[in-house]
Amino acid sequence: MSASRRELLASVASATLVSGILAPVTARAALPSAQSKGALSVAPRLQPFDMADVTLLESPFLAAQRGTEAYLLSLEPDRMLANFRTNAGLAPKAPVYGGWESEATWADIHCHGHTLGHYLSACALMFRSTGDGRFKQRIDYIADELDACQRASGVGLVCAFPEGAALVAAHIRGEPITGVPWYTLHKIFAGLRDAWQLAGSDTARLVLLRMADWAVVATRPLDAAAFEAMLATEHGGMNEVIADLYVLTGKADYRTLAERFSQKAVMEPAAKGRDLLDGMHANTQVPKFVGFQRVYEVNGEKAYGDAAAFFWRTVARTRSYATGGHGDAEFFYPPADFAAHVFSAKGSETCGQHNMLKLTRALFLHDPQVELADFYERALYNGILASQDPETGLVTYFQGARPGYMKLYCTPIDSFWCCAGSGMENHAKYRDSIYFHDAEALVVNLFIPSSVRWRDKGAVLTQTTRFPEEPSTTLRWSLARPIRATLRLRHARWSRTARVSLNGAPLAQSTKPGSYLELDRSWRDGDILTLQLDMQVRVEASPAAPGIVAFTYGPVVLAGALGTEGLAPGSDVVVNERLYGQYNDTPFSPPQLAGDAETIAGQLRPGTAPLEFMIPDREGRPVRLIPYYQIRHERYATYWPLHPASN
Repeated sequence: MSASRRELLASVASATLVSGILAPVTARAALPSAQSKGALSVAPRLQPFDMADVTLLESPFLAAQRGTEAYLLSLEPDRMLANFRTNAGLAPKAPVYGGWESEATWADIHCHGHTLGHYLSACALMFRSTGDGRFKQRIDYIADELDACQRASGVGLVCAFPEGAALVAAHIRGEPITGVPWYTLHKIFAGLRDAWQLAGSDTARLVLLRMADWAVVATRPLDAAAFEAMLATEHGGMNEVIADLYVLTGKADYRTLAERFSQKAVMEPAAKGRDLLDGMHANTQVPKFVGFQRVYEVNGEKAYGDAAAFFWRTVARTRSYATGGHGDAEFFYPPADFAAHVFSAKGSETCGQHNMLKLTRALFLHDPQVELADFYERALYNGILASQDPETGLVTYFQGARPGYMKLYCTPIDSFWCCAGSGMENHAKYRDSIYFHDAEALVVNLFIPSSVRWRDKGAVLTQTTRFPEEPSTTLRWSLARPIRATLRLRHARWSRTARVSLNGAPLAQSTKPGSYLELDRSWRDGDILTLQLDMQVRVEASPAAPGIVAFTYGPVVLAGALGTEGLAPGSDVVVNERLYGQYNDTPFSPPQLAGDAETIAGQLRPGTAPLEFMIPDREGRPVRLIPYYQIRHERYATYWPLHPASN
């Protein structure tokens, strides 16, 4: 760091300490006692299982987790910490990474440092999931380094912006800036929270609470109008993470700040059932509503919960693609304009799906409806699992439906997009939504090979399945003694029937898609249940464009596997997410389908591999369809414009 820059940062820190923009580092605080924690005003009906009590068995999900494990361990914490140390007046220990972290191309968005926050969250999730001590070592190292930064600078704020604290101070004062500083800081807040809660890092707790106290002091001078004006700039899920801190500590300042970080201009119309999303940046909005739901749990004010539920219904039911993604070039568009946007190469930003799953899960805990679980399943397979190349752990930014385009993945160390950050987390937490429970019932929501330990009952439930290759799953109880409990099995809306057998004998059946089979009985060690579902090829289309269709099989979107014509090996690993649609833009003529949708769907025939189908194109040539999540390194099509059948 140059002397002039060090002097600038020092002068900014001194000035803002006096004005309250930066809070000083305080003495080490004791871990809040259980009695001092903030009580929830609205308690959830269900609880998730600790990820440490869920084991993934062999499946594409475990393969994806392993890909992310290897990628996380390949990264160097000191390179992510470089600019944090620089801003604290400390010499960096390694050169900063490229991409969004340092390159001039992205300097205006001010996302410097967001990767470190995502990385902390991912390592904490991975440590909780696997128990691998290497992730805990990295968490502890990063927390120690951020603690050193706070002590060196004398303030609670840690950041990696080239302008240091001055950028944040200007934003709080209402001065014009570029970029999204609170969005970036949210990732650091969330990473420290996860390091504390999932990996038991007491240093992360200390750093986080100092940072939160800085935020309280820094924003206190703002009246309601000034704070609301600041929130017109993307700020991630600041309301959610600060509400979490209130729950964890009971500190009233955090509850107040979480409410202040809840943008009323967005929340209030949604709470009244008004959809104003047209033209809005999609992933700016989704984390706000995750936060509204969390603040609702804290303060019990109905408007917050109503806004979150309405937003979910609006996006899931009227603004989502068959894959569970949404938007074009990151923005919501009028649903009536579906045909003008569906074939964009910049559809379905992966971060948007990441956050929609967070919202879906949060709502499900309070209102455990199959519609929510079905959406979660669809977006998990066709958005999250589909976003990663498991061989490298690299992930997508957009997953557009331009016919004949291909998935484009980030580079290992020269991209560091937002979706690369959330992508680090996505494949570390598959365990968190397979099973849920209350005092007497265990809910099986996802059909993923796994086992769960229900400690309160002294029970282990092991799920063995080849789903979605086969429409069934087997569940086996391992019990020290017989127990009485209810097992709730999801009867997905995509299955006409659901049948359950116990130890080979029929037990229950359902003809009500979108419900749960509730099995309340005494269970014995070794009891084996089999759930048999019914998967069919279906056609999905927007009411605004019935002549543009996607094909699904159960929850799985089927994509045309269109080969590699005109593509060079490795051309799907790219640096600049802004150039989606320009990369690999050589002329290509995808197959065309002709006829009405139902007739075409009826022409699908099983191929030789599981989940493979063949369909004739307009010229009678076979087109191979496979699950979209299996597509990688080749051209594809998920939506098809239908042409008139030839006479």
